[in-house]
Amino acid sequence: MTFVVIMIGVWIGIMVIWYVVSAAFKSADIDRIKTRLAGTTKNKKAEDKEAAKANQTLVPVQDVVTGKVIISVLNKYKLYDKLSDFIEQSGLKWNVARFMHASLGLFLGTYLICWRLAPNVMHFAGLIPAILAGLAPFAFVMRKRKQRLFRFEEQFPESLEFISRSMRAGHAFSVSLEMIHREFQEPLAGEFRRTFEEHNLGLPLDVALQKLSKRIPLLDVQFFTSAVLLQKRTGGNLAEILDKLAYVIRERFKLRGRIRAVSAHGKMTATALSMIPIGVGVLMFYVNPDYARFFITDEYGNYMAAAAIALQLIGYGIMQKIVNIEI
Repeated sequence: MTFVVIMIGVWIGIMVIWYVVSAAFKSADIDRIKTRLAGTTKNKKAEDKEAAKANQTLVPVQDVVTGKVIISVLNKYKLYDKLSDFIEQSGLKWNVARFMHASLGLFLGTYLICWRLAPNVMHFAGLIPAILAGLAPFAFVMRKRKQRLFRFEEQFPESLEFISRSMRAGHAFSVSLEMIHREFQEPLAGEFRRTFEEHNLGLPLDVALQKLSKRIPLLDVQFFTSAVLLQKRTGGNLAEILDKLAYVIRERFKLRGRIRAVSAHGKMTATALSMIPIGVGVLMFYVNPDYARFFITDEYGNYMAAAAIALQLIGYGIMQKIVNIEI
């Protein structure tokens, strides 16, 4: 009887989902027909995209209202500009003050949870998960930044060859930058569009390219900026220089892939060695809980556990640094 009731409930749920989905598609088809009959063929998404593009500003506006105290502290230690560039390089539209508020909120919230749930002797050890929670926004932004720069670096050699071909076809260098925006995807298209618009609005080309190399802190972009500025001052065949630069970047990609394949064994070994103490600790709680409970209930056990976790993180960082070979 229970099985029959469950099957009827599942059937009713599937029918409700099918009805909602079919109604949504039917409504979308009706809206599309009405739009065509009205003579407005522009898609709403395209309109929203154009409106967002029109609202973009080349000069970033500093928010001095949100988080005045944090902004003043960051400006005092000259960290506001660095954090702003760090967030901008990740491609996130986050505010620096709110980013710091989120980090501090995660730190205090996690520490209060540990202070509430754990015994009194665990208050000092609760700083470790609180610090990790406070660093979570930084880790997220760093990951997004790394992914964005990697995508830019993958598209960069092809964009250099595109500029070279367009210049051989008779286009000016600034026109080639504008064409990149239409032919390539983000993040490369957006960065070169910003560079072109800055130059088109009166900013000197060398300043616009230097700002590009600041927004994209890659060695390849610095080589590109130096090559363009050097050719502008001394003359020469810029198209040939860009072709050779693209060839060098691709060869470095191949070498980096080979090194990653060779160092994959070392990374797996580092991960395995770091997981062994965690596995042993979990097994100890099941095999001999009275012995393992010492690290929770005793004050010196808390210090020992905190020191072990810190040393484990340091060791994992050192092993990752050894196998991380930059090209």
